[in-house]
Amino acid sequence: MKKHLPNIITSVNVFFGSLAVIAAFQDDLTMVLWCIGVSLVADFFDGFAARLLRVSGPMGKELDSLADMVSFGFLPGMLAYKLLLAQNIPQNGFFTFAFFGFLITVFSAVRLAKFNLDTRQTENFIGLNTPANTMFFLGLMILQKYSVGFRELMNGQPWLLFVVILIFSVLLVSELPMFSLKLKNFTWESNKYRYLLLFGALGIFLINRVYFMSGVVVWYLVLSLVYWKEGGARPERKGGG
Repeated sequence: MKKHLPNIITSVNVFFGSLAVIAAFQDDLTMVLWCIGVSLVADFFDGFAARLLRVSGPMGKELDSLADMVSFGFLPGMLAYKLLLAQNIPQNGFFTFAFFGFLITVFSAVRLAKFNLDTRQTENFIGLNTPANTMFFLGLMILQKYSVGFRELMNGQPWLLFVVILIFSVLLVSELPMFSLKLKNFTWESNKYRYLLLFGALGIFLINRVYFMSGVVVWYLVLSLVYWKEGGARPERKGGG
């Protein structure tokens, strides 16, 4: 039984990721957040359980990527699509330029495929990982719902979203080294960027919670650029692509 436990946890990830997609289609943002929260927890604990029980194998690796493709590949594409639809983009029958949002899904698939073949990412990442990308677009959905300033900025300017979608699609498959959140010890020297991310996240939360999710991801990207400029070690393979 224990050898199947990590795969069962991964199945929880894909199940709730599927529910999150349905909730996004129905514009139920609260349910999206709850469901993807469960998927994130499952995505963390499947690998943890596999290591703890010493039952990791190629089956679990492939299943994990397939689950991530739903929860952190198709879902952010759906969110980007819904964000573009909110800008009243012209539609001609079935076709709409809002389909451009699914470019995120395409590049997420490419990233996950590359991730399974890349032997360099045992501790850190190369390119933006799919859960962080999903978190960013969830944050934009929160801004769309609760921020008047964001809606005014986007109103009549869907090209801004097109640019954001293109940038994050490229980031998914980029060669930019990005540090992981994995702690091996608690020293400042070894975890400077992780602590700075934590302090920045706390600051964003205290200043304006509506900007929290997207703001944290942007802050993470900024810190990763500094990490790269300062000669951060080339990333190695780690779970959760």
